[in-house]
Amino acid sequence: MSTTKRPTMVRPLKVEEIVSRAQQFDYNILTPMLSWLRTADAMQRQADIYEREGDDQKAYELLFRKADLVLGKLPHHPQAHEQEAALRDARRTVVKNLERLETLKPRINKRYARFEEALEKRQERQAELSKRHTAQVDGLGISEDIGRLSLARNGSGSWFDDNSQQSLDAGTNRDLAVKIAKKEIKRRDVARRAVRQAGLSPEEEQDRRTGGFWSQWEDELVTKTTRSNSVDDLSQQIIDTRRRMDSPRHFKGSSSGDSATPRASTYRYPTVQPPTLFELPGDSPIIQELPAEPVLTQPSPPPLPPPPAELNADAPPKLPPKPTQRQPSLSIDTRPPPIPAKSTESDESGPDSLSTSATTGPDLSPPSYSFKPAAYLENGCALRTIFLPPELRHSFVSIAASNTKRNLETCGFLCGTLISNALFVSKLVIPEQESTSDTCEMVNESALFDYCDREELMVLGWIHTHPTQTCFMSSRDLHTHSAYQVMMPESIAIVCAPSKDPSWGVFRLTDPPGLKTVLNCKQTGIFHPHAEANTYTDALRPGHVFEAKGLDFEIVDLRPGRWGN
Repeated sequence: MSTTKRPTMVRPLKVEEIVSRAQQFDYNILTPMLSWLRTADAMQRQADIYEREGDDQKAYELLFRKADLVLGKLPHHPQAHEQEAALRDARRTVVKNLERLETLKPRINKRYARFEEALEKRQERQAELSKRHTAQVDGLGISEDIGRLSLARNGSGSWFDDNSQQSLDAGTNRDLAVKIAKKEIKRRDVARRAVRQAGLSPEEEQDRRTGGFWSQWEDELVTKTTRSNSVDDLSQQIIDTRRRMDSPRHFKGSSSGDSATPRASTYRYPTVQPPTLFELPGDSPIIQELPAEPVLTQPSPPPLPPPPAELNADAPPKLPPKPTQRQPSLSIDTRPPPIPAKSTESDESGPDSLSTSATTGPDLSPPSYSFKPAAYLENGCALRTIFLPPELRHSFVSIAASNTKRNLETCGFLCGTLISNALFVSKLVIPEQESTSDTCEMVNESALFDYCDREELMVLGWIHTHPTQTCFMSSRDLHTHSAYQVMMPESIAIVCAPSKDPSWGVFRLTDPPGLKTVLNCKQTGIFHPHAEANTYTDALRPGHVFEAKGLDFEIVDLRPGRWGN
């Protein structure tokens, strides 16, 4: 017997519950101060995205957690005096975030109140129907009451209709995830260019972000920039067309030398002035399609026929002549309409599958969806899904091939962004580095994070090769990865061992015991044992990492003299 999965309603949290969750994170003074400051920046970036997508709960949790970290813990860090300026900047941002917290708080409380009201009504309906079931002994009566209970429970799919996001399973909706990511990443790129063209200083930009009206202003810039780019593209097309038509290769002729001489063109091409960012015409200009050949003359339109002489403005118009053909008789079909086919989907279809119209495709707006966690840490905390381009590791192995032949390791970083509660890898960044056969150390670490700040990216993990070793995480690898998993629990490490089988793997530290064990370890050797054997685990099979075919990514090489630099 087939069973239908019912949609599960996630109870919204009260502000007090969110605060309690925000304070539940592991803080370790052995983690460098700079790593904690970067963690605070990552929290800010994620909170901005969650607030834009309408997830006030997660935005509040991250903003409060950052405030707790920056104001309550980092001032007492052993390295606080070394990062006084950075800590001062972080405090300034937190003070501005306090206003956002006060804005989010009533919205969260209002949603929770609506939930409690809906829950109370549902319980009243269930109690009433339960009494009827107890009183009814007739089978038909019971069946009717069960039908009423089903309708009261389901309604339009959920008894608490709060216009919440559609919760999707990451594994079965990879194609949709790719489409959403492509559209949103492109929109953010346009918005980032528009902000830069607007000439905002970093301080003004931060004020707008923390002021609560960044999204609306950013959307206006995107709209204006999109219109500007479309007019600029059209202007360039006109110029290119004119050059082709003036070029000798545009005209067809015989094989004689005379064919190389172009005919004079008297066509007057329209000139489209490049608009500025904030000075666009009210209506879009109408540009006609250019002809394939130069048009020398244009015949004038024929004159309009003269009005009839007998036309009188005061006289009513003549009636049209009656039709000569016999009109078909009106017949009425008395047969009953056909019975509609049964729907293949149940009214209680779960939220894991996306229902779309046959004519209109799915809505690709990130606020409409939320990808469910695909895995959990050993302590029970949920891990958001990471979507990884399958071709990325192949491209990285090709980049590292010259080092691999010389028995030198190569490393790179997986950078991306947060969309619909999932993490998408969109950049492979190769930093400046120094390598040996067993190690690979990044040089000028600030260059990587400066690039991520400019492009509004987050470090989601790293990738490196083992030229001769098998696919595993060495002691040095575990220590390197611990810093990134502190910044983001979903952070991953990809190991590529081209000469071995398996040739690659995706890993994360266990938590517990792996993360705490490595953070508390003070040994510095390349290969040294740890007290716990279960320090890391596979993040791909099974895990929170999914390869998503068609997901675009860009390679950025920050090494001196490289093409991507």
